[in-house]
Amino acid sequence: MANESTNTSLNDLLSPIVAEALFVASEKSIMRGLVRNYTMASNTGKTVQVPIYPNISAAAVSEATDLANTEVATSVANLTVSEVGVMTTLTDLAMKTSESDVVSDIGRLFGEAIARKIDVDLVGQFGNFTNTIIGTFVDGNPLAVNDLFNAARVLRGLGIDASQCAAVFHPDVAYDLKSGLTNTFANPAGQVGNEALRSGYIGTIAGINCYESGNISYTDNAGDYRGAVFHPDGMGLAMLQDLKIETQRDASMRGTEIVATAVYGTGILHGTYGVEVRADASLV
Repeated sequence: MANESTNTSLNDLLSPIVAEALFVASEKSIMRGLVRNYTMASNTGKTVQVPIYPNISAAAVSEATDLANTEVATSVANLTVSEVGVMTTLTDLAMKTSESDVVSDIGRLFGEAIARKIDVDLVGQFGNFTNTIIGTFVDGNPLAVNDLFNAARVLRGLGIDASQCAAVFHPDVAYDLKSGLTNTFANPAGQVGNEALRSGYIGTIAGINCYESGNISYTDNAGDYRGAVFHPDGMGLAMLQDLKIETQRDASMRGTEIVATAVYGTGILHGTYGVEVRADASLV
């Protein structure tokens, strides 16, 4: 037969079915929970001043002998805050004709963008630690298990409990570490290797909790990444204003402005409380 009335000929009468919105994958923010956090009150300036006490050593003394004075002099680390933000204008027409809650969706996107920016700024401090393992980015220097034990040695030598430390590496670099743990993903080298094979989670090595973050950018050349092993007191995050999402009606534009902002600062507190780990990813 011919001239049937079909979905093609009546397509103007059929409303499209819109499924639940799909968000582009966003790297999980992890750094905020691994560093020292400070909350600033309003009207207190733009800088958090963190006094840092030195290590003090005691000495043996003879009986009935006066002790000599020991000067206790603090140093200081400053965390200066600045503002970050993102904005879009959603038109009335777009909002009224959309079959999903666009304002809520955009709010989520902006919230993830701010959280990711905080992570990027914190991992950007890795190069400011005093200690460095693998001094230069050299092809053929992938991350290995012994690098973590080396970093743990440095920190323990300063009296830092490695079990309170964290390590953060780019996934390309972490691949090499897991490859070594699992004998190139074939025969797991012990319990940590088994976990790496099962879930991909690096686990705890040399007492250090290890994490991956795609928010770490390569340095001069692809495959060269700065990771770090650090104590929470090594870095600080000062928060004057946490994530804030506001909307404002723009009548002449016939739309609504959606604005997300945060005011914070990042910086090194104890430069010796972290070890920068430079590695060249073997697959890149």
